[in-house]
Amino acid sequence: MDTSREELKRFVRPHLTEERFDHTVRVTDTAHELAERFGGDARNIEVAGMLHDYAKYRPEEEMCRWIEGSVDLPKDLLNYSPVLWHGPVGVKMLEKEWGPLDRSVQAAIASHTTGNAIMSIYDKILFLADYIEPGRDFPGVEKARRLSEEDLDKACLYALDNTIRFLMSKNQTIYPDTFHAYNSLQKKQEEENG
Repeated sequence: MDTSREELKRFVRPHLTEERFDHTVRVTDTAHELAERFGGDARNIEVAGMLHDYAKYRPEEEMCRWIEGSVDLPKDLLNYSPVLWHGPVGVKMLEKEWGPLDRSVQAAIASHTTGNAIMSIYDKILFLADYIEPGRDFPGVEKARRLSEEDLDKACLYALDNTIRFLMSKNQTIYPDTFHAYNSLQKKQEEENG
């Protein structure tokens, strides 16, 4: 896909609030910084960053129909917070309304709200960029930013741990892929540390 950042902005802007659009640009910029530090194709990172919240403000009923009607979307999403739906549903909407996307871009967008058991460099970068972009302000974000200076996996693991703890403190359900992502990265850390 040979599309400029300006074309991506023009495409996504009508679907986002001004605040969410600004967040999207910050996520994309943060993802670029992470890609420079840890690797990954800069073009795919940019596309994933600019499009990651494409479906964020679609009505729940519309996203529910997409989940129910797609053979590729996990039906168990319907048992969890609709806040999680815009990633995987957004990929399907983008296929229809934008066109084909690189698989690495699709996977990163689909899992940016939950993580997954086998996170690629793109999945990790988008997940973390969304978590630490400069507009974010919550307990633990500064530590995640510091970790992101040195170790992508440790930063993602910390972000997942912090997210899980936050959701548990609010007695909210947690999508299984978030636990799978945490467990996978924790196991990798244990293996590396002997």
